[in-house]
Amino acid sequence: DISCCLKLSSTIPCGISSSFAILQNFLSVGESKSARCDDLESLKKRKCPDNKIENPRGSIKVAQNKPVTNRKKDVAEKLKPEQITQIQPQKLTLTLRSGEPQTFDLKFKRAEDYPIDLYYLMDLSFSMEDDLEKVKNLGTDLMREMKEITSDFRIGFGSFVEKTVMPYISTTPARLLNPCTGNQNCTSPFSYKNVLKLTDNGDEFNRLVSQQQISGNLDSPEGGFDAIMQVAVCEEQIGWRNVTRLLVFSTDAGFHFAGDGKLGGIVLPNDGKCHLENNVYTMSHYYDYPSIAHLVQKLSEHNIQTIFAVTEEFQPVYKELKNLIPKSAVGTLSSNSSNVIQLIIDAYNSLSSEVILENGRLPEGVSITYKSICKNGVEGTGENGRKCSNISIGDEVFFKISIESEKCPLHGKSETIKIKPLGFTEEVEIVLNFICDCQCAAQGQPNSEKCHEGNGTFECGSCKCNEGRIGRLCECSKDEVRTEDLDANCRKDNGTDICSNNGDCVCGTCECKKRENPAEIYSGKYCECDNFNCDRSHNKLCGGHGRCECRKCICDANYTGSACDCSLDTSTCLAKNGQICNGRGTCECGSCKCTNPKFQGPTCEICPTCPGVCAEHKDCVQCRAFEAGEKKDTCERDCSYFQLIKVKDRDKLPQPTDQSFPLTHCKERDANDCWFYYTYAIRNDTKEVFVVENLECPAGPDIIPIVAGVVAGIVLIGLALLLIWKLLMIIHDRREFAKFEKEKMNAKWDTQGNPIYKSPINHFQNPSYGNKAAAF
Repeated sequence: DISCCLKLSSTIPCGISSSFAILQNFLSVGESKSARCDDLESLKKRKCPDNKIENPRGSIKVAQNKPVTNRKKDVAEKLKPEQITQIQPQKLTLTLRSGEPQTFDLKFKRAEDYPIDLYYLMDLSFSMEDDLEKVKNLGTDLMREMKEITSDFRIGFGSFVEKTVMPYISTTPARLLNPCTGNQNCTSPFSYKNVLKLTDNGDEFNRLVSQQQISGNLDSPEGGFDAIMQVAVCEEQIGWRNVTRLLVFSTDAGFHFAGDGKLGGIVLPNDGKCHLENNVYTMSHYYDYPSIAHLVQKLSEHNIQTIFAVTEEFQPVYKELKNLIPKSAVGTLSSNSSNVIQLIIDAYNSLSSEVILENGRLPEGVSITYKSICKNGVEGTGENGRKCSNISIGDEVFFKISIESEKCPLHGKSETIKIKPLGFTEEVEIVLNFICDCQCAAQGQPNSEKCHEGNGTFECGSCKCNEGRIGRLCECSKDEVRTEDLDANCRKDNGTDICSNNGDCVCGTCECKKRENPAEIYSGKYCECDNFNCDRSHNKLCGGHGRCECRKCICDANYTGSACDCSLDTSTCLAKNGQICNGRGTCECGSCKCTNPKFQGPTCEICPTCPGVCAEHKDCVQCRAFEAGEKKDTCERDCSYFQLIKVKDRDKLPQPTDQSFPLTHCKERDANDCWFYYTYAIRNDTKEVFVVENLECPAGPDIIPIVAGVVAGIVLIGLALLLIWKLLMIIHDRREFAKFEKEKMNAKWDTQGNPIYKSPINHFQNPSYGNKAAAF
């Protein structure tokens, strides 16, 4: 920052976009040396030449960049753990300038056949008796399964029960020897035992575990946290190597944590140190249980990944615990631990498939951001930028890491931070150097004549005074000049405030302070002015329409007022008729102030209680144009406010498209039902009324057409009725005839069956004519 460039006590940052002016006569009266630091464009506007501007930049230098290891399990050559590299680069040096982030790439690759250390920590309380039988053969079986993952595998075993004080165990002599009831033969209670340090001998694991006996305690939660802490911090006794470290925690109960020790009178917090004597934890009665945060810290410091193998009943508890412990997993343990091998393998695959980066404590003012580029190009930012999931052996993932400094550290020295993947021993060491001095400081001229007869070093365009000298040019001596005399020159109007409390009096001249916001500036001979204490409007300085100079707003054009909040533009006050505030108000600060209380609205055009324009002027137009209407008697007095022009017909009335001002067309009716037409307009503050000089009255009725129409209507209605009657009769006759025809078709006639039928033929016989009959 500026303070670093000039070794002053300024707190204004000279960040990524700022440069430093080393021109000698750059500063004006009252400006402090820190004013030399500004953005590049501002310095150029102030006529500072390019060769007098310093603009140092940050940089990145890779000090160690060993490539990641390509190792396969079937290769005869075996590498030591320290010869395997999974993270690249390993060491960098970053030169940071305030506000300018430096970004570098980090690569991580899961190495094939990477060594694994696994420590099995088991609860040996009485409820785990059947589980112990299954674990007795765990060593060789687990070694055989893990050989599929790595050729370098070691296993260890430890057990825990509870603190050896009341009320966690019974302290009677008999119960101390055998805490179990009935005929059960149990070993004495203990807090934690390291039974077997890490070894590659599976048979030794089986032999020692087979010798273990169940113990007992009184309460349900166990003292597993004490055991985890000792396993984490006792690296030498456990035998941890700098390889993948797995801790399998097997139990069927909950856990005690910090504060529970008070039940047994134990109040000292856990110290996080190793207290194993003869592989037994000896300070359980002295130190309280560790807290979860304490365990997280120690497990992370020692790169231990934890697998909680717990029964179904306690799954929810340990899943919540898993969320608090990074790089941990939870597996469901069967009632007799028969599935423990598959549980361990599944948990290891889950843990090893995820890489999470963490960094050490950052120096004050330094921030770090991560961006991950994971498998298949999946990107993550924020907290997700720290990790990648679903990583298989041999996969490479990348991280973009940006480190930024907001300010120079007070001591100005370099700092070192470390970044590492959780659960792994490898880390990246980053040395941070800070640009806190301009390069021109190294080219200073000691005892320069430019600094008042050689009383200072001329560097970066200004004087750095020798011991005992003060002033911009080191022209004053602390011994020769009284402070009171110098301060008197820095008081305005003989007041009591030196430099208006906004600056320092240096050799009788005020040097104004700089604020955290570089845009806020104190100025003036006595630092009495500033550009940020002017009136505000809408929470903006000078309403956003001016600039603040010496605590007074200098408004832009068309604005006025103490906060430049009053607009002189009247366009917002124009009504639809083109008048300012509709002729019924004044325009003040871009808003209408209506003078007529009946009118309101932004342009005084709204009048809820007023009639329309036509109805308002109807009576006056009627009395002046036709000498009629309600105001006939008071016409001259009440209706002389407009100019009346008569036209012969409606076509002569002004039309809206022909005018440059608003125009209203009106059509009104008088008491005789006659219509009259007129227009109303305001032109150049003159009210004009154009009216058609002739009324349009309705004509009287014509009797003959009306009578003829009525008679014709009656006749037509009569004819229509006759036609309708005739039509109905025809329809009726046709229906009757059809009915007759139908009945006729259905009738059956028999002529010989008719009793009244008499034949029309008569037969007579003449007796005298040959016996022949004659017919007539």
